[in-house]
Amino acid sequence: MIRSHEHLARKLGIPFRDPGLLRNALTHRSAEGVNNERLEFLGDSVLGFVVAEYLYQRFPSADEGVLSRLRATLVNETSLARIARELELGEYLILGSGELKSGGYRRDSILSDALEAILGAVLRDQGIDACRALILTLFERPLSALSLDDWKKDPKTRLQELMQGRGLPLPVYTLIDQSGLPHDQHFRVRCEVPLAVEPCVGEGSSRKKAEQQAAENMLSRLSDQSRFRV
Repeated sequence: MIRSHEHLARKLGIPFRDPGLLRNALTHRSAEGVNNERLEFLGDSVLGFVVAEYLYQRFPSADEGVLSRLRATLVNETSLARIARELELGEYLILGSGELKSGGYRRDSILSDALEAILGAVLRDQGIDACRALILTLFERPLSALSLDDWKKDPKTRLQELMQGRGLPLPVYTLIDQSGLPHDQHFRVRCEVPLAVEPCVGEGSSRKKAEQQAAENMLSRLSDQSRFRV
């Protein structure tokens, strides 16, 4: 049985003027009627903005690359699903019969989409200030745990820790080719990870430097994807 959406609104501390927005935010596309995809699009955008604004203000010395990687550790499916579970969001979802039978209320993708849709609903119903306050409340623990020290590590270490943190296999580095004279060699290395469909290639004057560049390119790609949906 689906729990009361009014109960969820009270848990969030949001007195919705239009309760229908919250219902839409909790309605998966597998169910009949209006679903949460448009609100999810809106919530994804405002979440990225609020987190970026927070990071920009908190870390004034960090460059664009570091800020992007910090944001990516927060705005991704795994992180959102974890917060959704803390809210017991699965108990409020409106799903079609197929998703109900297959346990869709436990799936990371559905939970994270619903959380973003709720943020979109709050934005529409209450405005940006209320939405920002809710985001900073929901993300208080992961935001407070952020440290620039983590991003002083070399790219291979950061990429390895990223995979380990998600329980995924470690990156695989493959030498593509090696050319040049003994005193002036050039290496090309391919990096592959489960989070990316396509590999990234790095080049350098040593195999180690090429691997580091490939890892950095992969981290940049994953940061651009921001939600790690690949």
